[in-house]
Amino acid sequence: MKKAFTKEWWLAAGMRALRTIAQTAIATIGTAVVMSDVNWIAVASASLLSGILSMLMSIAGLPELEDKTS
Repeated sequence: MKKAFTKEWWLAAGMRALRTIAQTAIATIGTAVVMSDVNWIAVASASLLSGILSMLMSIAGLPELEDKTS
């Protein structure tokens, strides 16, 4: 496994975090019956928290950065 906090790690972890944020936002928005019922503060809060947790989980390792030996 490559070391954490390299340029490659930041790119991979950032992409994972962005996907996680988007998925959380979509799921949270989807709980409202109509768009006017969306609690945007809750969407932002949950999405931000999921992004932070994703970055923290990436410290444990990213499969994208695993050494591949042939």
